[in-house]
Amino acid sequence: MSQLLEGVRVLDLTNVLAGPFCCYQLAQLGADVIKVETPGSGDLARQLGADRELNQQRMGASFLAQNAGKRSVTLNLKHPSGKEAFRRLVATADVVVENFRPGVMDRLGLGYQVLREVKPDLIYCAISGFGQDGPLRGNPAYDQIIQGLSGVMSVTGDRDSAPMRVGYPICDTFGGITAAFAISAAMFRRTKSGEGEFIDVSMLEATLVSMGWAVSNWLIAGVRPKPMGNENMTAAPSGTFKTGDGLLNIAANKQEQFEALCMLLGREDLIQDPRFADREDRKANRYELKGEIEAALAARSAAEWAHLLNQRAVPAGEVLSVPEVLEHEQVVSREMIKHFPKVAGERDVSVVRAGFRLGKGDPAPKMPPPLLGADTDEILASIGYSTAEIAELRQEQAV
Repeated sequence: MSQLLEGVRVLDLTNVLAGPFCCYQLAQLGADVIKVETPGSGDLARQLGADRELNQQRMGASFLAQNAGKRSVTLNLKHPSGKEAFRRLVATADVVVENFRPGVMDRLGLGYQVLREVKPDLIYCAISGFGQDGPLRGNPAYDQIIQGLSGVMSVTGDRDSAPMRVGYPICDTFGGITAAFAISAAMFRRTKSGEGEFIDVSMLEATLVSMGWAVSNWLIAGVRPKPMGNENMTAAPSGTFKTGDGLLNIAANKQEQFEALCMLLGREDLIQDPRFADREDRKANRYELKGEIEAALAARSAAEWAHLLNQRAVPAGEVLSVPEVLEHEQVVSREMIKHFPKVAGERDVSVVRAGFRLGKGDPAPKMPPPLLGADTDEILASIGYSTAEIAELRQEQAV
């Protein structure tokens, strides 16, 4: 079966996370993603991750995580011959993705207005911290900066610990997935109209969009969002509870779920307690209710309670670590992890696949993350360079 993006060529000029994550999603759907990297160094993520040896090999764990399924070509975009090679590559491409600060590609003479002369129907996606205009457009942006500015940190943690950073680069991730969505939409329109597009993705705006309820409660209801730790602001009992062994998330958001929970715990009296009679009463007295529930939950482990509650249609789940969830039977049965044997220094490499499945063939990277510049000669030859010309480019340090 042909993959959804088979025949689409994407030039990935991006570094670290937001852009590489975007292009990784496209690669898993069958796009020919060519990672255009700086000779000698490449994507900064090649040097990032928890394994020092891999970092020294320019195959850091951070790079491996979102670059499978791609090919790598090294081009010096500051060198005239490198620019020319890039323009020739653009002529064969459908999409260009970059996450430099606004203006960098224009200063290189390779901005959208120039490249659309090479490929009129080009889809060009620029990912940045704040977008291509506005007073902060030129500021450097890392995930933590966006987390703080976006309000994410203000609602993360509890009354004592907030503001607190979310434990993974959530803003980079939202920026990347937003870019992949926008590119896919632009490609769909191009099949009908033949038009290219310039896409401006702001990590700040992508993050604000993801904060729907927190933002709308202020915009529409005039209620300032506040950090509530592991409690759910919309309902009670809904949050994280101590058990006899381990923590348990329970989301008894509906009246029938609350009643089923109370009956399972042998605390039918809580259903008639005026403090907990309806949804708003339970929200107003959530911590008193939490204490009553945790006293009953002490009789069993989180795993046992999760099983019993889900049998009764009360949403519940253990609070797991990353290693635990990756070994969970649900994740294993869905084959969420893709394994590549002997990739970097004879290492086996495992990566997370796409977050959805397809009836006619699941998305997955076709090949492991590439060594820096591994495909340079092949790609240059495919756009018309001879062996002698490639050798000359290397001598000039243009590739």
